[in-house]
Amino acid sequence: MSAPLLEARGAHRAFGGGVFDRQQLVAVADASLVIPADKPVVVAIAGESGSGKTTLARLLLGILPPTGGSVRYQGTELSELDAKAHQAFRRQVQAVFQDPFEVFNPFYRVDHPLMVPIAKFFPGLSRAERRQRIEEGLQAVGLRPEETLGRYPHQLSGGQRQRIMVARALLLNPRVIVADEPVSMVDASLRATILETLSRIHRERGISLVYITHDLTTAYQLSHTILVMYQGAVVEVGDVEQVIKAPKHPYTQLLVSSIPLPDATRRWGEDAVDVAPSSVAEPPTAEDGVSGCAFAERCPHAMPRCRKQRPPLVQTDAGRAAACYLYEDAMVLSEAQVAGLSCGGQ
Repeated sequence: MSAPLLEARGAHRAFGGGVFDRQQLVAVADASLVIPADKPVVVAIAGESGSGKTTLARLLLGILPPTGGSVRYQGTELSELDAKAHQAFRRQVQAVFQDPFEVFNPFYRVDHPLMVPIAKFFPGLSRAERRQRIEEGLQAVGLRPEETLGRYPHQLSGGQRQRIMVARALLLNPRVIVADEPVSMVDASLRATILETLSRIHRERGISLVYITHDLTTAYQLSHTILVMYQGAVVEVGDVEQVIKAPKHPYTQLLVSSIPLPDATRRWGEDAVDVAPSSVAEPPTAEDGVSGCAFAERCPHAMPRCRKQRPPLVQTDAGRAAACYLYEDAMVLSEAQVAGLSCGGQ
């Protein structure tokens, strides 16, 4: 069996711990997921702000190194890739970032971020061939080249700029696109267009997607599997149908219950999960965040052991796992098994 294209095994990332501030903030704690090399998948990483979604995305992109665990490309640690393998990784794993207003240099026309990666990764192409590839990329995301090229960023809308970033990723023929909240800062009328573009790219070009979002509705519509994160930890992972329609972890239940339903006979919040009246917990630290469940202070089912030891991910159903002592009789999963669930495996 070939090595996965991209995988994280027990990836951990903490910040701080310097000379003047010895306390470390745990942003990601023991996260595992896998993007297989032999089939395209769509994996959603969901959770509220501060849950560690973007940090995990940056670990997968190699922007941040893990402080524990591993992130590998085709079986090799990112930090150990040679020049040729690192070049292949940079081309095959592309990013679409959240803010379409900050990724552009206002002094350059929008042609610049499209031309530079082609010149770097495909130096043998002629100028005409580069132009043709750019025009095809723009058309693939629903933009007209004659109305887009030659303009400055401020002359385009946020939706147009975000679609240019999707086109830029496509120019390099990637195998994975990591999309970090790609529609959170565009108009509601354009969100469906951008998400449909990503879905079509996945179907037609066989590109895997890692979709970072706080919106469970779009995660359900777009993805095959989902990781739900809270305070840096993965609390539930598996098939998106199971996780969204019948959540097991109390935090996932809270998230799902907060989604308004289009039913005039029901009141929004009548099925809400009761949580402890305390404020949102502080982000975990290396000293105390990994010793107990981060959701314990808000969980209506919290037990004394929840505050002493972080629960492992256990298999609650075929194709799904949750990190909760409510299912302590279930089988504890290894990092490899958890990673398998993230891509629809067992």
